[in-house]
Amino acid sequence: MITAVVGASGATGKLLVAQLLEAGQKVKVIVRSSSLIPEQWESHERITVIRVNAITAISVDEMAAYLKDCQSVASYLGHNPNLKGIYGKPRRLVEETIRLFCEAAIRNAPEKPIRLVLMNTAGNSNRDLDERVSFRQKIVIGLFRLLLPPHRDNERAADYLRKKIGPNHPFVEWTVVRPDSLIDEKSVTTYSLHPSPTRSALFDPGYTSRSNVAHFMCRLLRNDAVWNKWKGKMPVLYNDNTTEAR
Repeated sequence: MITAVVGASGATGKLLVAQLLEAGQKVKVIVRSSSLIPEQWESHERITVIRVNAITAISVDEMAAYLKDCQSVASYLGHNPNLKGIYGKPRRLVEETIRLFCEAAIRNAPEKPIRLVLMNTAGNSNRDLDERVSFRQKIVIGLFRLLLPPHRDNERAADYLRKKIGPNHPFVEWTVVRPDSLIDEKSVTTYSLHPSPTRSALFDPGYTSRSNVAHFMCRLLRNDAVWNKWKGKMPVLYNDNTTEAR
């Protein structure tokens, strides 16, 4: 298999690349021209590095060419936690990239649907389900939509997959992975998966290590049984027995 990874230069994206390589897969990493990546990636026989000025400026035809021999795509894209990243352009970075991936996959019309996995957040509700959210949290999330463009971007990206692609598309299958507050751990630990949050992402958050997110996303991409269980869904991932950040 060949997996395209966007956002691969980030802390979690690098972990997925490492796990895919360990599993013997080939990887295409799509990064900005200025991104810093591990030096060994440039010469690794199973890594193809694709540098672009801006991913949202790539045409559908160009992305279709990149994905032509790929069976799966993983997106770790997010906005930098600074003023430019939060309020600068592109404000719909994640949504526009997910749309680009899907349109490119549709252009390629593969015999078997491409698997697309998006890392999102437990603070984004799956509106296909009746997820219980307190009135207090609804108020805060409403403020986030107005004041924090990245939150709205995450919502729109997931909504595009739910509404536009849907659960039975002939060329694209998807899963949206929702970790709670991200922490760093040196290795993979035990974790649990849930169809919906079991705690408030704002007022009683759980924690999810980046290594566990990468591990689960790797399993999704490689394991048919895991994929069939979670495709078209938005699983929430928590570290087991973790009550505070370490």
